[in-house]
Amino acid sequence: MKTYRGNKERGERRETASSEKMRLNKFVAHCGICSRRQAAELVKDGKIKVNDRIELNPSYEVQDKDKIYYNNERIFPQTKKVYILLNKPKNYITTVKDEKTRNTVIDLVKDHIEERIYPVGRLDRNTTGVLLMTNDGELAQKLSHPSFKVKKIYHVALNKPLSKKDFETILSGLNLEDGKMEVDGMDYVENKKDELGVEIHSGKNRIIRRIFEHLGYEIKRLDRVYYAGLTKKSVARGKFRHLTTQEVITLKHFIK
Repeated sequence: MKTYRGNKERGERRETASSEKMRLNKFVAHCGICSRRQAAELVKDGKIKVNDRIELNPSYEVQDKDKIYYNNERIFPQTKKVYILLNKPKNYITTVKDEKTRNTVIDLVKDHIEERIYPVGRLDRNTTGVLLMTNDGELAQKLSHPSFKVKKIYHVALNKPLSKKDFETILSGLNLEDGKMEVDGMDYVENKKDELGVEIHSGKNRIIRRIFEHLGYEIKRLDRVYYAGLTKKSVARGKFRHLTTQEVITLKHFIK
């Protein structure tokens, strides 16, 4: 088996400091692979080995001498937290790896970021805009949890003007296949009836597209312009920047 990142001595120091009485899913999340919730699924799916055996219990307490493996590579908790704001372009998948070998958001940062990071939340392939990427599993888990009601704002361009009736219907709440969906706010952009700013906190899959498709509209462009206090100001499409120290502090305060 290979050793993740190749520095055994440094990795063992990290593991000794971080693994004592730490649950397996938390340990995996601290290695920068995914969020803690996703780490629990990796464990249940048999993707994580403790020493030379597959461990299926996410609550297993990692011991000092345990060696943890993912994809037959030994992994270590990361001590340096990385926070990246990416202005996602179209035709990129919001995942770490794609089985169909399509472009992923990781491809946009991998040559510049040494740490193993992953995207927080989802933007579908054709949706652009603000995407947070990090190796902070605890923060990622909280931002993804519905109870924190993370604010998101989208710029929506439709194939035809949105009628007043449909505008009011969306504001009052739509009954979709997975329940009632309400937006937190909506308005026309520069008085253009086919362009809108939509504010939501729901994390349901493709929710903006499904709202308008339900009423017979086609979305021509969908751009997330705001996420949990972050905007894509001064970040060109396909580019990224590190969050400032103050932005990280504000982000963590935002979800308390």
